Amino acid sequence: MKRRSLLKGMYLFGLAGVCSPSALLANAEVQEAPVLRDAIADRTYWVSLLDKIASPVLSNMSKGLLRKNMDMQVSPVWDNRDVGVGYLEALGRLAVGMAPWLALVEVSGEERLIQSRLKKQLQEAIAQGVDPRSADYLSWSSGSQPLVDAAFLAQALIKAPKVLWDPLSATTKKQLIHEFKELRRVKPFESNWLLFAAMLETFLLSVGEKVAEERIDYALEKIEEWYKGDGWYSDGAVFSFDYYNSFVIQPMLVDVLRVNVAHGRREPMELSRAYKRMQRYAEFMERMISPEGTYPIFGRSATYRTAIFQPLAQLALEDGLPEWIKPAQVRSAITAVKKRVFIPQSFTKEGWLTLGIIGDQQTGLADSYSNTGSMYLTSLSFLPLGLPETHPFWSAPFEAWTMLKAWKGEPFRKDYHVDY
Repeated sequence: MKRRSLLKGMYLFGLAGVCSPSALLANAEVQEAPVLRDAIADRTYWVSLLDKIASPVLSNMSKGLLRKNMDMQVSPVWDNRDVGVGYLEALGRLAVGMAPWLALVEVSGEERLIQSRLKKQLQEAIAQGVDPRSADYLSWSSGSQPLVDAAFLAQALIKAPKVLWDPLSATTKKQLIHEFKELRRVKPFESNWLLFAAMLETFLLSVGEKVAEERIDYALEKIEEWYKGDGWYSDGAVFSFDYYNSFVIQPMLVDVLRVNVAHGRREPMELSRAYKRMQRYAEFMERMISPEGTYPIFGRSATYRTAIFQPLAQLALEDGLPEWIKPAQVRSAITAVKKRVFIPQSFTKEGWLTLGIIGDQQTGLADSYSNTGSMYLTSLSFLPLGLPETHPFWSAPFEAWTMLKAWKGEPFRKDYHVDY
């Protein structure tokens, strides 16, 4: 199939007029509306959008200029914590969603050039962030928040060790391990925070370091205790109807278990059970997407945007989707959401993400702990870029998602609870 370029698509997707488009769009030709349903065009759009989101962060931090140049906005109800934690948030949260794509070998053409540039910049940004001599040395010791975003960075290293860990210098590795171990000073809250402590120790386990095993095992025991049924966990002892099963609990639990099972520390049955529950939860996420490409907004941290689809995206990446959810169905649905969310006003004139959900008029939705760096958790919806373009996720034609079928009057799968 001939690769189509997307000048007109760029305007329809809301990318034009915000900042300079990536190289993928530089020599675009005008195409008619059917390009919106073209599988290749979808991947082109995802890569271009990820480049747009990531480049301001990585191009600056790779040179030690993030603190100087980042337009760090905070919530109108900011809780007065050290704003410097936002730079670690931007790095860790961006890295975890990009990691599988940066590790993908089967990439060519303009996409490969973009991937190579961002990979190098991320490696350099990590080095800047742990070097005490750097202007971008991160706020590792400022309160408890660094535990959260160090864990996201550790999760990224676990997802793509060959490109994000192995190439780092011996000095950078030593510095990073030191910062991770120092965060043992933070006693996590009795909530999803337990998984952040577990993730740091799990990364240390993966690279042969001595670990604080109790920080892993206690987290796993409590999360299991908080399972409420039908694929949903409580975020602590009391259930809250929000998207923290998406942002943290389900995927991080699976990633922690996968490494610990591989090292003989936990039973394979635990991983199998957690994975089945994530598959069930992902069914809900797929049904959350309306025919128009919108989704219900509720609970705290709503400004993390498309991060709510992390379990669905991770299952697609791992060929683990429930049988009745087709890869192209997920691609088509999430692409529709991205086009609704990432309009020009979702970015500042310098290219940083704003604190709203749609556009820049919703800063009041930002929670007391939210800042510009927090918004980069939206990278989690980009995990399927780790699949080659020949995979059915990218190569199969447009496929309607459940709610699109339902409200067009077409047959769709009935839904029932599960008992695992």
